[in-house]
Order: sequence, then structure tokens, then C-alpha cells
Amino acid sequence: MRCSPGSPAGVTTIERFMPVRPDAVWATLADPAAYADWVVGSRAIRDADEDWPAPGTRFAHTLGVGPLTIRDETESLEARTPRRLRMLAHARPLGSAQVTLEITPETGGAIVRMTERPTGGLSLLELNPLFRLATRVRNGWSLERLEQLALERSR
Repeated sequence: MRCSPGSPAGVTTIERFMPVRPDAVWATLADPAAYADWVVGSRAIRDADEDWPAPGTRFAHTLGVGPLTIRDETESLEARTPRRLRMLAHARPLGSAQVTLEITPETGGAIVRMTERPTGGLSLLELNPLFRLATRVRNGWSLERLEQLALERSR
């Protein structure tokens, strides 16, 4: 996993080489139920539009740790099969984040780049270096889980 230290203030970008075909990574992203398995902090996917990840479609999710949970939704803003997915993930009242996943073919697999830009209430927290570090760690772990899930599904 590589982090991009030169990201603009408030933006966290990491990338990871995955030894799996780009279309297998995309297939995992195109399955809304999979988000409960790879997104760190996600507990369950409660409902999803049938055409996910077409722009404008959504899925309802539950996030949380222990007894603290938030029920909200994620909306697809852009989907370019099998290369780019841009979403707006809500965790209101805490805030929202625009998350972009870019998949680049590479010999023996794919490089997946994840960029997160907080909006709303979280945008001020993102200026805190500890919050940015926690976001990098969470997103790095999420990409590890995405890789494992894509590998399992491609077998």
C-alpha cells in the first residue's frame, strides 16, 4: 500500500497492488452486498437499487462500532466500468465523504487507488493529522479486505 503525502488538504489517497484481474475488482464493487464485507466500519447493507452502481443509484447501509450505529446511504456519482467508481457515502449526522476508486490494469493484477474527500461536518476533522492517519489506516485495511474478497470471488 502506498499513500500519497502530496494530497490536497482534507483529501486522503492510498493505492494498493492487487494480484487479481481488474474485472474481478469491479465485480466486487458492483455488488452492493459486498460493501458490508470490505468497508471497515460497515455492519450491514439493508437495501440497494437494482442497477447499482449506475450513477444516481444508492444502497442503504448501517455503520458502527459496538452499540453505536448510524443508518444512512451511499450514492453512486460516476461509474465507468471497469475503471472508476465515484460515490458519496453518508454517515449523518457526522458528515459525508466523496470516495473514488480507480482501477488500473497492471501486469499480474491491478492497482486500486482510493481517494476520500470529506464533506459536511467531517471536512473540518480531516484537517487534524490524527484523523487523516486514522482515515489512511481504515482505508488501507478496507483495500486489503477488498482484495481478499475479489480474490475469493475470482476463483
